[in-house]
Amino acid sequence: MINLAAKDIKHSLSKFIITAAGVGMLLGIVLIMLGVYRGMISDGTSLINDIGADIWVVQEDTLGPFAESSRLHEDFKNTLRSLDGIDLSSAMTFQNLQLPHANGKMTRVFAVGYDPFGKMIPLNPKRIVEGRGLKHDHYEIVVSKKTGFALGERIPLGRDMYTVVGITEKTVSSGGDLLVYLSLKDAQKLQFLYSNARIRNDRARGIKGMDSHMINAVVATVRDGHTPDEVAAQIRRWKHKGVFTNEAQKEILTGNLIKMASKQIGMFTVILLIVSIVIIAMIIYNMTIEKIKEIAVMKLIGIPNKFIIKMIVQETLLLGVLAFVAGVGFAHLIYTKFPKNVVLLSEDAMRLFVVILVASLLASLFGAKKAIDADPTSAIGG
Repeated sequence: MINLAAKDIKHSLSKFIITAAGVGMLLGIVLIMLGVYRGMISDGTSLINDIGADIWVVQEDTLGPFAESSRLHEDFKNTLRSLDGIDLSSAMTFQNLQLPHANGKMTRVFAVGYDPFGKMIPLNPKRIVEGRGLKHDHYEIVVSKKTGFALGERIPLGRDMYTVVGITEKTVSSGGDLLVYLSLKDAQKLQFLYSNARIRNDRARGIKGMDSHMINAVVATVRDGHTPDEVAAQIRRWKHKGVFTNEAQKEILTGNLIKMASKQIGMFTVILLIVSIVIIAMIIYNMTIEKIKEIAVMKLIGIPNKFIIKMIVQETLLLGVLAFVAGVGFAHLIYTKFPKNVVLLSEDAMRLFVVILVASLLASLFGAKKAIDADPTSAIGG
């Protein structure tokens, strides 16, 4: 038997393709929104994964160092090493900085301060695409490629000049800021040491200067035969500090810092999906209205309703499939243009495909209802 859907689509092929492309752009944005969320998760956990700690020790009653401000004395890393379950420990700082360019522009970054001579190195060597990691205590900086700084370039920070010795790729903070790496001593100076004018002013007021031997967190690994939960409980009980396992730290990032953003992304995604479905339903309904006289003729010559309904369902499903294909192509074409990391996963695309198929099937009911209600006698004399 003649495929009615194929005949009808061939009759208005250009209109059908343009419509599918338009709906596809909406679906492409849906995929991008999902990719932004996936990118936030990836960004939020990449630094934690690079550090590779089993436990994070922070200021008591805080969720630091990422979700809340946290300050500890640097020598606590030595105290931590005295515990039976601790293997390695390292002091770290985290802070936002503005890096000045020669042209006067500023780039906001997230600076990680660590001991370049320690056994726990939070800078993953695999991420360095040019130059090297830190080798000295002072005046060296490793920056992300996207900051725009070149190897060997000098950057003024605080009272000193820092030389770019390494360039990394795909290094961002949980907030999406580009990562830079400094030695612990330099990072402490930038975060905790006041300017000379501030120090003089504080002395005149009888206020002591800020202790520059402060840090934001101590990270540690546990010995074989011990579990992170066991060691964390011991530190909380005897050292009165905030302690989180690596998994708990990831949950803080994804559950607290990304929670609100994920809700917003979810709302936009649902709205875009609803709009896409409504558009498909309206298009099929209008296409049915446009050929209502032809449908009446079909009924008049004895073609059963089921064949007419089959035509409408096939057209709607094909429109949904073409829109999905166009959407995937559109998403992959533009996702690299976004300033933040966008991660497109095949499983997200497959879920969207299933949703579109089901939605297209439901949308076809509007056109099918109109076709069923068509009066065969309207084909005569009209």
